Amino acid sequence: MTIRVLIADDQDLVRAGLKMILDAQPDIEVVGDAADGRAAVTLAGELHPDVCLFDIRMPEMDGLEATRELAGPGVEDPMAIVIITTFDLDEYVHGALKAGARGFLLKDAGPELLVQAIRAAAEGDALIAPNVTVRLLSTFAHSSDRAEPSQPAWPLTDREEEVLLTVARGRTNVEIGEELHISLGTVKAHIASLMTKLEVRNRVELAIWAYETDRI
Repeated sequence: MTIRVLIADDQDLVRAGLKMILDAQPDIEVVGDAADGRAAVTLAGELHPDVCLFDIRMPEMDGLEATRELAGPGVEDPMAIVIITTFDLDEYVHGALKAGARGFLLKDAGPELLVQAIRAAAEGDALIAPNVTVRLLSTFAHSSDRAEPSQPAWPLTDREEEVLLTVARGRTNVEIGEELHISLGTVKAHIASLMTKLEVRNRVELAIWAYETDRI
């Protein structure tokens, strides 16, 4: 299956570079691009891409607001969005993930990580640049103004605890299966069960919950 991608960045050269990298992949096609967030939201509604790749700082509407429009709380059919930015700031990363993004990358992450993030988002996974993952989630989890994490309605099984820890470390489904020696289908079943028990919407929120409850 070809992963259809929409790119939004206010710099022409950046958009061209991202398009070149992604179009060179046999399973990825860039179907549209926009120079501002408002145009990106409009195009997303018209093109229905599998993954949106958004910069944060854009005119008209920034990438965080565009992400909330397309994937935020209350959106009935949220889109898969990956944020890519120059700015390694905790408030940007946290804001992007809370807005519904499935990935966060810095523009110096390199082509390989970019492609991994697009594929992960298309598969329902979340990929955050390794150099910001641990610092971000740890900082958020131990901040003084965070809300008390909700407790699961049903206790987690030992295997679910293991899967939760691997998710919090940024592992993809395939990597979790290899690490725990279980099938891909079993991984997905455990993650679905965790989301139901913890009442969260995605893998990023699972990771945040793990940090909030001092699992990591």
